[in-house]
Amino acid sequence: MKITIFGSGYVGLVTGACFAEVGNDVLCVDIDEAKIARLKQGEIPIYEPGLEDIVLENVREGRLRFTTSVEEGVAFGLYQFIAVGTPPDEDGSADLRHVLSVAESVGQHMKDYRIVINKSTVPVGTADLVREKVREVLNARGVDIDFDVVSNPEFLKEGDAVDDFMKPERIVVGVDNPRTKELLRNLYAPFNRSHERFIAMDIRSAELTKYAANSMLATKISFMNEIANISELVGADVEAVRRGIGSDSRIGFAFIYPGVGYGGSCFPKDVQALERTARKYGYDSRILQAVEAVNKDQKLSLVDKIRTHFGGELNGRVIAIWGLAFKPNTDDMREAPSRSVMEELWKEGVTIQAYDPVAMKEARRIYGDRADLVYAEHPEDAVKGADALAVMTEWMVFRSPDFDQIKQDLRQPVVFDGRNIYNPDVMEQLGFTYYSIGRQPRLQK
Repeated sequence: MKITIFGSGYVGLVTGACFAEVGNDVLCVDIDEAKIARLKQGEIPIYEPGLEDIVLENVREGRLRFTTSVEEGVAFGLYQFIAVGTPPDEDGSADLRHVLSVAESVGQHMKDYRIVINKSTVPVGTADLVREKVREVLNARGVDIDFDVVSNPEFLKEGDAVDDFMKPERIVVGVDNPRTKELLRNLYAPFNRSHERFIAMDIRSAELTKYAANSMLATKISFMNEIANISELVGADVEAVRRGIGSDSRIGFAFIYPGVGYGGSCFPKDVQALERTARKYGYDSRILQAVEAVNKDQKLSLVDKIRTHFGGELNGRVIAIWGLAFKPNTDDMREAPSRSVMEELWKEGVTIQAYDPVAMKEARRIYGDRADLVYAEHPEDAVKGADALAVMTEWMVFRSPDFDQIKQDLRQPVVFDGRNIYNPDVMEQLGFTYYSIGRQPRLQK
């Protein structure tokens, strides 16, 4: 099948590469000339495990191509995927300018039947806007060409996106007629072999499903962080509580790990967008507002601990930070808790010595060169001469470090663990003052 993907970012590139991997001919369109030039040269603009291999392989085999020509893209594929960004607007609602721009381009250049598929995460009702835009342009051209609009939200986890696409838990498709449902079922047949994963529904329900899924997961995270904060106050251990409630099959263990809050390109944006959608329809979504508020505060919980430990005297201190990406196995720093922590500490005169296995380039892009930020080449380099170590991302490389060396390199043996990856008893035995989330601090006398 011939497939056009508008947008060669995270969702678009993964979608295009995975469709090509099962034998389809895919053309990825992006107006960013520099990005397309890099992709044509075999440079992958994002870090995602396994993605580079399948992109390069399918480019070599001729099944995956890249272009900046919108007209070529519309002419190429029966399936026209919209996978462009929908950044939050000033009021938190999703900005649909890029989505509607693609819809306008499809209307301008299509010459026969096309299926326009919203892969971007968009508010309920966006398919109607896309349909109206395409129809408006066709009417202006004075032509009557048949087309359909479909909602097909993505459920890709950063760090596992290729596996998520190749072995999906569900394939949600919002359609309004049997023809497009069967065409989409055929398109996804290679990913739907072992058992039925294809879930067809009305378009608005499909659009809401994506927001509901991410908001539910964000709610679990914020709820567990609330429990962590309560645990600290009452003298409980949130990790014991987590095991106690997670063993209940109705709750489960997924997304109930306390920490310094969620980040990334999805949860913050989608919770805000769904809350704004509810408000648009006259509903006050108090749970979503609380999820967002708790997460905002939780990102700075480690700063409060750092400030308290040093008696509020932070000016001139040096803090080592391990982990800049919002989660492991990605270089994505959008809405990352590390950013909130660093920016708050900078206000108080702190110098940051930072290390991340893959996000250093992204950090340089965001912050550039500044006197109060040292980019360490190795985790050990970040620790040397620092007043304390703060762990912000639970990368595997941080889980079993040389604590004896860390103790020697730090000015004082203090660790702030924002992801609860270390055992408090062990840290105490090793001679560290140790702070974590939802557990009592271990203070050296």
